[in-house]
Amino acid sequence: MIRLRLRSKLHGTRSFATIPKTPCPAWEGEPSRPVVKTAIPGPRSAQLSKDLDQLQDPRSCHFFADFDKSIGNYIMDADGNFLLDVFCQISSLPLGYNNPALAKAAKSDEWVSALINRPSLGINPPAHWPELLKDSFMAIAPKGMNQIMNLMCGSCSNEVAYKAAFMAHQQKLRGDRAWNQEELTSCMKNQAPGSPDLSILSFDGSFHGRMFGSLSTTRSKEIHKIDIPAFNWPSAPFPKIKYPLEEFLKENQAEEERCLHEVERLIQSWPSKVVGLITEPIQSEGGDNHASHDFFRKLQKICKKHEVFFIIDEVQTGCGPTGRLWAHEAWNLETPPDIVTFSKKTQAAGFFHNLNSRPNMPYRNFNTWLGDPIRVLQLRTIVQEIKDKNLLENVRITGNFLLDGLQQLQRKYPVLSNARGAGTMIAFDLPTSAVRDDLVNKLKQLGVQNGGCGPVSIRLRPMLVFRPDHAAIFLEAVEKAVKTL
Repeated sequence: MIRLRLRSKLHGTRSFATIPKTPCPAWEGEPSRPVVKTAIPGPRSAQLSKDLDQLQDPRSCHFFADFDKSIGNYIMDADGNFLLDVFCQISSLPLGYNNPALAKAAKSDEWVSALINRPSLGINPPAHWPELLKDSFMAIAPKGMNQIMNLMCGSCSNEVAYKAAFMAHQQKLRGDRAWNQEELTSCMKNQAPGSPDLSILSFDGSFHGRMFGSLSTTRSKEIHKIDIPAFNWPSAPFPKIKYPLEEFLKENQAEEERCLHEVERLIQSWPSKVVGLITEPIQSEGGDNHASHDFFRKLQKICKKHEVFFIIDEVQTGCGPTGRLWAHEAWNLETPPDIVTFSKKTQAAGFFHNLNSRPNMPYRNFNTWLGDPIRVLQLRTIVQEIKDKNLLENVRITGNFLLDGLQQLQRKYPVLSNARGAGTMIAFDLPTSAVRDDLVNKLKQLGVQNGGCGPVSIRLRPMLVFRPDHAAIFLEAVEKAVKTL
């Protein structure tokens, strides 16, 4: 049995005594450290993988989980191992496993009714729906945005956001007139003018989903796109920032200007009209790629200049992991974005927007469910827990401690490099994909569930209740694993 023990000094990092205080309370009953009894995945997970293989593809599975026994920041696998989870269901869990506030809410009559009487929200929303929207989505709405489109996942949030931009653009061109017969007839043949030749611009290295429109704007990994037809939409270079930032100010500024120039060139020259531009505040699947706040402010100015919808994909950055409810809040934009999409840590999904991107008629941006009331009820509790437990402050405190520790480790072990991040949304690089994958596995064997991104990066996606003491355990595990590379 392997148990990670916090020593008085984490070699090259901070001492236990200097772990900062946080307003986030400790989780009662949570393990004090990982507990590893078997290899990971263990024999039980291996057998379950064989069983699953008879029914569906198990090849992406890390291990099978025992969610009933998982608690707080620790996930238990089917073999009884307790792993400190810094991957958290691909960045989608905000409050910890078996959160008491969510467990209590789930027993209410309100939750039971929503579960057994799932409505078609566009046709028969429940009587309390406007109030529920105010207490959930609108309680965390980005400043200056007053409309919410409720959907099911990150991919469909981006997909439907593109449709909203296209519809608004065409409506503005038409003015007050109705569709003419040529438009109505041609759209049924997938031809212009009813099906206009329009496009969305995205960035190299981006990930916006796996549906047809969202996949056409995804540019991070070939395996996502191969064999799938795609729209002929433009892609601009995203800045390749050098670290440490203070040593490469001029180079990074020049790189951002190069990318901005290419964005504007593509908008002006692309064969189909560029109606929208979508960007992640931090390119996550592409390798946790960052750009400066000034870059995004200038990006918005270019969009305004050319009447292009400025769409922010906050699917992975939204709801707190950067230390703010929305990562784009740090940019200090002159005006709100046109559309902000979200999913993952909100549990619910959709996008914020304003009336100018509401379709001119009902049933245009529409589907049977338009989201799920259970997930909105869940979000209402998440919002309250963020406030009650001061979780955004916890993320900032823990993130600073964690990033500082990683930067100290990389000074001691040159195999680690480019530690970067905002809040606890942090990543660092290894020399090659093979070395990165080896470290991911070694950390797992030490009881740390983690994951990679991009060609050579390891990304950290802990929950909002991940405290500095958890970060210290992670740093010790990294140092122990790095010594065996």
